[in-house]
Amino acid sequence: MHITQLNRECLLHLFSFLDKNSRKSLAKTCHKLQEVFQDPLLWSLLNFHSPAELKKDNFLLGPALKYLSICWYSERVKVCNVEDWMKSTFQKDFCNRHENTVSGFLLEVCNRCPNLLSLTLSGCGHVTDDCISVLLKKCPNLKTLKLENCVRITDQTLEAVTLYGESLQTLHVDFCRNITQTGLESVREKRPSVRVSAERSANMIPDSKPEKKSTLEKASRKSVQL
Repeated sequence: MHITQLNRECLLHLFSFLDKNSRKSLAKTCHKLQEVFQDPLLWSLLNFHSPAELKKDNFLLGPALKYLSICWYSERVKVCNVEDWMKSTFQKDFCNRHENTVSGFLLEVCNRCPNLLSLTLSGCGHVTDDCISVLLKKCPNLKTLKLENCVRITDQTLEAVTLYGESLQTLHVDFCRNITQTGLESVREKRPSVRVSAERSANMIPDSKPEKKSTLEKASRKSVQL
């Protein structure tokens, strides 16, 4: 029996065991398998491990997407978690390209995946408050939002959670150094049903400009002397 003799349900089940690249390769073999690849039901779960993967054509965004994870920790991406004022011109250009890629991708998710239930972003130094705010508005069924080491996330995202996170049940903002204890308390007060995890976040040193840091250091030295 040839694989193309299987019905659509069986083919979808077969494709579900393959990674994105394998699905794309198999889809190129014949028209019928290409149709299976393009079936939105196949794409309820997506995982990405580098910014470059977001630009490939080996996946499909659609209303069937329920679970999305974008996690990367490579040495090249670590520079994007450094304060902007510490970056060279080359590093800033590099990070801007990544930011445009991630922002554009998340905008597509907002427009095409209204039924998203879970979003995990880990090590994504390019993700902004505006992206998360729009996503919370466009994906009203979102139940789980995990943001780990997303350095550009601030209390603005926490405020968006209080305003638009009606379905949200779990919120992780671990190692997000630019959120505050005040923002976390606001979420707990206005959204008491949300389980909040903020490991070390509000206790980390937030980003600040060099002149502000020098002022803080001087004040710290004076307090020590006293």
